[in-house]
Amino acid sequence: MFWQGLLAGFAEAWIYILVALGLALCFSIMRILQFAHGEIYMLGAYVVYYVLFGTHVNYFAALIISGLTLGVLGIILERIMFRRLRGNMEPALLAAIGLTLIFQTIGAILFTSYTKYIPVPGIFSGVLVLGTVKLPWIRLGIGIIGLVLVLILILVIRFTKAGRAMVAISQNAEAAELQGINVNPISAITLGIASALAAIAGGLMGTMLPLSPYMGTFAITKAIGVIIIAGIGSIPGVIVGGLILGLVDGIVPLYIDPTIADIIGFGIVILILLIKPEGLFGHE
Repeated sequence: MFWQGLLAGFAEAWIYILVALGLALCFSIMRILQFAHGEIYMLGAYVVYYVLFGTHVNYFAALIISGLTLGVLGIILERIMFRRLRGNMEPALLAAIGLTLIFQTIGAILFTSYTKYIPVPGIFSGVLVLGTVKLPWIRLGIGIIGLVLVLILILVIRFTKAGRAMVAISQNAEAAELQGINVNPISAITLGIASALAAIAGGLMGTMLPLSPYMGTFAITKAIGVIIIAGIGSIPGVIVGGLILGLVDGIVPLYIDPTIADIIGFGIVILILLIKPEGLFGHE
Protein backbone atom coordinates (compact mmCIF):
# COMPACT_ATOMS: atom_id res chain seq x y z
CA MET A 1 0.00 0.00 0.00
CA PHE A 2 2.77 2.45 0.85
CA TRP A 3 4.55 2.05 -2.48
CA GLN A 4 1.29 2.34 -4.39
CA GLY A 5 0.48 5.51 -2.49
CA LEU A 6 3.97 6.84 -3.07
CA LEU A 7 3.67 6.38 -6.83
CA ALA A 8 0.15 7.86 -6.88
CA GLY A 9 1.43 10.88 -4.97
CA PHE A 10 4.41 11.18 -7.30
CA ALA A 11 2.10 11.31 -10.33
CA GLU A 12 -0.24 13.87 -8.75
CA ALA A 13 2.74 15.95 -7.62
CA TRP A 14 3.91 16.57 -11.18
CA ILE A 15 0.43 17.68 -12.18
CA TYR A 16 0.42 20.15 -9.29
CA ILE A 17 3.89 21.29 -10.34
CA LEU A 18 2.88 21.92 -13.97
CA VAL A 19 -0.11 24.04 -12.94
CA ALA A 20 1.85 25.89 -10.23
CA LEU A 21 4.76 26.69 -12.57
CA GLY A 22 2.40 28.37 -15.03
CA LEU A 23 0.74 30.34 -12.25
CA ALA A 24 4.13 31.37 -10.85
CA LEU A 25 5.34 32.50 -14.28
CA CYS A 26 2.27 34.71 -14.72
CA PHE A 27 2.79 36.28 -11.31
CA SER A 28 6.54 36.79 -11.66
CA ILE A 29 6.42 38.37 -15.12
CA MET A 30 2.96 39.95 -15.40
CA ARG A 31 2.39 40.66 -11.69
CA ILE A 32 -1.10 39.19 -11.84
CA LEU A 33 -2.72 36.21 -10.14
CA GLN A 34 -4.30 34.39 -13.07
CA PHE A 35 -7.09 32.86 -11.03
CA ALA A 36 -8.74 31.41 -14.16
CA HIS A 37 -5.68 29.19 -14.63
CA GLY A 38 -7.64 26.29 -13.13
CA GLU A 39 -10.28 26.63 -15.84
CA ILE A 40 -7.56 26.46 -18.51
CA TYR A 41 -6.61 23.15 -16.87
CA MET A 42 -10.25 22.04 -17.07
CA LEU A 43 -10.63 23.05 -20.73
CA GLY A 44 -7.38 21.28 -21.57
CA ALA A 45 -8.72 18.02 -20.13
CA TYR A 46 -11.91 18.27 -22.19
CA VAL A 47 -9.99 19.09 -25.36
CA VAL A 48 -7.98 15.88 -24.90
CA TYR A 49 -11.19 13.91 -24.29
CA TYR A 50 -13.04 15.20 -27.36
CA VAL A 51 -10.00 15.04 -29.65
CA LEU A 52 -9.49 11.40 -28.67
CA PHE A 53 -13.10 10.42 -29.36
CA GLY A 54 -13.67 12.79 -32.28
CA THR A 55 -10.57 12.13 -34.37
CA HIS A 56 -9.21 8.86 -32.95
CA VAL A 57 -5.66 10.23 -32.82
CA ASN A 58 -3.41 8.79 -30.13
CA TYR A 59 -3.27 10.15 -26.61
CA PHE A 60 0.04 11.96 -26.95
CA ALA A 61 -1.09 13.77 -30.10
CA ALA A 62 -4.25 14.80 -28.21
CA LEU A 63 -2.08 16.19 -25.39
CA ILE A 64 -0.07 18.25 -27.87
CA ILE A 65 -3.23 19.53 -29.58
CA SER A 66 -4.68 20.48 -26.21
CA GLY A 67 -1.50 22.29 -25.18
CA LEU A 68 -1.34 24.22 -28.46
CA THR A 69 -5.04 25.10 -28.40
CA LEU A 70 -5.05 26.42 -24.86
CA GLY A 71 -1.65 28.03 -25.39
CA VAL A 72 -3.18 30.09 -28.20
CA LEU A 73 -6.15 30.90 -25.95
CA GLY A 74 -3.70 32.12 -23.30
CA ILE A 75 -2.02 34.43 -25.82
CA ILE A 76 -5.42 35.80 -26.87
CA LEU A 77 -6.45 36.40 -23.25
CA GLU A 78 -3.20 38.24 -22.59
CA ARG A 79 -3.72 40.46 -25.61
CA ILE A 80 -7.37 41.39 -25.08
CA MET A 81 -7.57 41.36 -21.26
CA PHE A 82 -4.51 40.88 -19.10
CA ARG A 83 -2.12 43.18 -20.99
CA ARG A 84 -4.17 46.17 -19.90
CA LEU A 85 -4.23 44.92 -16.31
CA ARG A 86 -0.57 43.93 -16.03
CA GLY A 87 0.82 45.01 -12.68
CA ASN A 88 -2.62 45.97 -11.30
CA MET A 89 -3.23 43.12 -8.89
CA GLU A 90 -6.78 43.85 -7.72
CA PRO A 91 -8.41 44.60 -11.12
CA ALA A 92 -6.60 41.62 -12.69
CA LEU A 93 -7.80 39.34 -9.89
CA LEU A 94 -11.40 40.48 -10.33
CA ALA A 95 -11.17 39.97 -14.09
CA ALA A 96 -9.70 36.48 -13.59
CA ILE A 97 -12.48 35.53 -11.16
CA GLY A 98 -15.06 36.70 -13.70
CA LEU A 99 -13.31 34.66 -16.38
CA THR A 100 -13.41 31.66 -14.06
CA LEU A 101 -17.18 31.91 -13.70
CA ILE A 102 -17.62 32.35 -17.46
CA PHE A 103 -15.52 29.28 -18.28
CA GLN A 104 -17.26 27.18 -15.62
CA THR A 105 -20.68 28.14 -16.98
CA ILE A 106 -19.64 27.44 -20.56
CA GLY A 107 -18.19 24.11 -19.44
CA ALA A 108 -21.37 23.13 -17.61
CA ILE A 109 -23.46 23.94 -20.69
CA LEU A 110 -21.22 22.35 -23.31
CA PHE A 111 -19.82 19.35 -21.45
CA THR A 112 -22.78 18.59 -19.13
CA SER A 113 -22.36 16.85 -15.79
CA TYR A 114 -22.14 13.31 -17.17
CA THR A 115 -19.06 11.50 -15.89
CA LYS A 116 -16.26 11.37 -18.45
CA TYR A 117 -12.83 9.77 -18.25
CA ILE A 118 -9.87 10.03 -20.56
CA PRO A 119 -8.92 6.44 -21.43
CA VAL A 120 -5.49 5.27 -20.33
CA PRO A 121 -3.16 5.13 -23.37
CA GLY A 122 -2.11 1.64 -24.40
CA ILE A 123 1.56 2.24 -23.66
CA PHE A 124 0.66 2.95 -20.01
CA SER A 125 -2.03 0.30 -19.57
CA GLY A 126 -1.57 -2.56 -17.20
CA VAL A 127 0.28 -2.93 -13.94
CA LEU A 128 3.96 -3.14 -13.08
CA VAL A 129 4.51 -6.00 -10.61
CA LEU A 130 7.55 -5.81 -8.33
CA GLY A 131 7.38 -8.70 -5.88
CA THR A 132 4.24 -8.14 -3.82
CA VAL A 133 3.89 -4.52 -4.98
CA LYS A 134 1.59 -3.70 -7.89
CA LEU A 135 2.04 -0.28 -9.50
CA PRO A 136 -0.17 1.07 -12.34
CA TRP A 137 1.96 2.08 -15.32
CA ILE A 138 -0.14 5.21 -15.87
CA ARG A 139 1.08 6.69 -12.57
CA LEU A 140 4.68 6.20 -13.57
CA GLY A 141 3.98 7.54 -17.06
CA ILE A 142 2.40 10.75 -15.76
CA GLY A 143 5.37 11.36 -13.50
CA ILE A 144 7.80 10.90 -16.40
CA ILE A 145 5.82 13.23 -18.70
CA GLY A 146 5.61 15.88 -15.98
CA LEU A 147 9.33 15.64 -15.26
CA VAL A 148 10.22 15.94 -18.96
CA LEU A 149 8.00 19.02 -19.39
CA VAL A 150 9.55 20.73 -16.37
CA LEU A 151 13.06 20.02 -17.71
CA ILE A 152 12.05 21.46 -21.10
CA LEU A 153 10.71 24.59 -19.39
CA ILE A 154 13.96 25.02 -17.44
CA LEU A 155 15.98 24.69 -20.65
CA VAL A 156 13.75 27.23 -22.41
CA ILE A 157 14.16 29.74 -19.59
CA ARG A 158 17.92 29.30 -19.35
CA PHE A 159 19.01 28.97 -22.94
CA THR A 160 16.57 30.90 -25.15
CA LYS A 161 16.35 34.63 -25.76
CA ALA A 162 12.71 34.71 -24.67
CA GLY A 163 13.56 32.75 -21.53
CA ARG A 164 16.33 35.15 -20.55
CA ALA A 165 13.96 38.04 -21.18
CA MET A 166 11.45 36.41 -18.82
CA VAL A 167 14.09 36.23 -16.09
CA ALA A 168 15.07 39.87 -16.63
CA ILE A 169 11.45 41.07 -16.49
CA SER A 170 10.71 39.02 -13.38
CA GLN A 171 13.69 40.61 -11.63
CA ASN A 172 13.04 44.21 -12.71
CA ALA A 173 10.58 45.02 -15.48
CA GLU A 174 11.58 48.69 -15.78
CA ALA A 175 15.27 47.89 -16.04
CA ALA A 176 14.50 45.19 -18.63
CA GLU A 177 12.60 47.73 -20.75
CA LEU A 178 15.53 50.14 -20.53
CA GLN A 179 17.72 47.35 -21.92
CA GLY A 180 15.46 47.12 -24.98
CA ILE A 181 13.28 44.18 -23.94
CA ASN A 182 9.71 44.49 -25.22
CA VAL A 183 7.53 43.35 -22.33
CA ASN A 184 4.31 42.85 -24.34
CA PRO A 185 5.37 39.86 -26.49
CA ILE A 186 7.15 38.27 -23.53
CA SER A 187 3.97 38.54 -21.46
CA ALA A 188 2.01 36.89 -24.28
CA ILE A 189 4.55 34.08 -24.56
CA THR A 190 4.45 33.63 -20.78
CA LEU A 191 0.68 33.26 -20.61
CA GLY A 192 0.76 30.99 -23.66
CA ILE A 193 3.34 28.66 -22.05
CA ALA A 194 1.52 28.73 -18.71
CA SER A 195 -1.80 27.86 -20.37
CA ALA A 196 -0.24 25.04 -22.40
CA LEU A 197 1.27 23.50 -19.26
CA ALA A 198 -2.08 23.71 -17.43
CA ALA A 199 -3.91 22.14 -20.37
CA ILE A 200 -1.49 19.21 -20.54
CA ALA A 201 -1.76 18.78 -16.75
CA GLY A 202 -5.54 18.54 -17.11
CA GLY A 203 -5.16 15.95 -19.86
CA LEU A 204 -2.89 13.90 -17.62
CA MET A 205 -5.14 14.11 -14.56
CA GLY A 206 -8.14 13.08 -16.65
CA THR A 207 -6.71 9.56 -16.92
CA MET A 208 -6.95 9.20 -13.12
CA LEU A 209 -9.96 11.29 -12.07
CA PRO A 210 -13.33 12.02 -13.73
CA LEU A 211 -13.68 15.20 -15.75
CA SER A 212 -15.89 17.97 -14.41
CA PRO A 213 -16.59 21.59 -15.44
CA TYR A 214 -15.54 22.53 -11.89
CA MET A 215 -12.32 20.52 -11.69
CA GLY A 216 -10.27 23.68 -12.11
CA THR A 217 -11.04 24.80 -8.54
CA PHE A 218 -9.12 21.81 -7.19
CA ALA A 219 -6.16 22.53 -9.47
CA ILE A 220 -5.85 26.24 -8.69
CA THR A 221 -6.16 25.58 -4.95
CA LYS A 222 -3.32 23.05 -5.04
CA ALA A 223 -1.20 25.32 -7.25
CA ILE A 224 -1.54 28.25 -4.86
CA GLY A 225 -0.59 25.95 -1.98
CA VAL A 226 2.52 24.81 -3.88
CA ILE A 227 3.57 28.41 -4.56
CA ILE A 228 3.09 29.40 -0.91
CA ILE A 229 5.33 26.52 0.16
CA ALA A 230 7.92 27.30 -2.52
CA GLY A 231 8.05 31.08 -2.52
CA ILE A 232 7.75 33.28 -5.59
CA GLY A 233 10.29 32.88 -8.38
CA SER A 234 11.83 29.52 -7.48
CA ILE A 235 11.39 26.62 -9.90
CA PRO A 236 13.19 24.17 -7.54
CA GLY A 237 10.91 25.43 -4.77
CA VAL A 238 7.80 24.73 -6.86
CA ILE A 239 9.06 21.20 -7.51
CA VAL A 240 9.65 20.60 -3.79
CA GLY A 241 6.29 22.12 -2.84
CA GLY A 242 4.49 20.02 -5.44
CA LEU A 243 6.16 16.84 -4.25
CA ILE A 244 5.22 17.60 -0.64
CA LEU A 245 1.52 18.10 -1.39
CA GLY A 246 1.44 15.28 -3.92
CA LEU A 247 2.95 12.72 -1.56
CA VAL A 248 0.61 13.78 1.24
CA ASP A 249 -2.36 13.31 -1.11
CA GLY A 250 -1.02 9.96 -2.30
CA ILE A 251 0.00 8.30 0.95
CA VAL A 252 -2.23 9.69 3.72
CA PRO A 253 -5.60 8.51 2.22
CA LEU A 254 -4.35 4.91 2.31
CA TYR A 255 -4.18 4.97 6.10
CA ILE A 256 -6.60 7.74 7.14
CA ASP A 257 -9.72 9.36 5.71
CA PRO A 258 -8.95 11.24 2.42
CA THR A 259 -10.33 14.44 3.95
CA ILE A 260 -7.50 14.30 6.48
CA ALA A 261 -4.99 14.46 3.61
CA ASP A 262 -6.41 17.85 2.57
CA ILE A 263 -6.28 19.04 6.17
CA ILE A 264 -2.65 17.96 6.54
CA GLY A 265 -1.67 19.46 3.17
CA PHE A 266 -3.18 22.85 3.88
CA GLY A 267 -1.98 22.65 7.46
CA ILE A 268 1.55 22.55 6.02
CA VAL A 269 0.71 25.59 3.87
CA ILE A 270 -0.57 27.54 6.89
CA LEU A 271 2.49 26.52 8.92
CA ILE A 272 4.79 27.83 6.18
CA LEU A 273 2.86 31.12 6.12
CA LEU A 274 3.29 31.48 9.88
CA ILE A 275 6.95 30.49 10.11
CA LYS A 276 8.39 31.63 6.77
CA PRO A 277 5.84 33.77 4.87
CA GLU A 278 8.19 34.20 1.89
CA GLY A 279 8.22 30.43 1.34
CA LEU A 280 10.91 27.80 1.79
CA PHE A 281 12.90 29.02 -1.21
CA GLY A 282 11.75 32.65 -1.29
CA HIS A 283 13.61 35.74 -0.16
CA GLU A 284 12.45 38.50 2.12
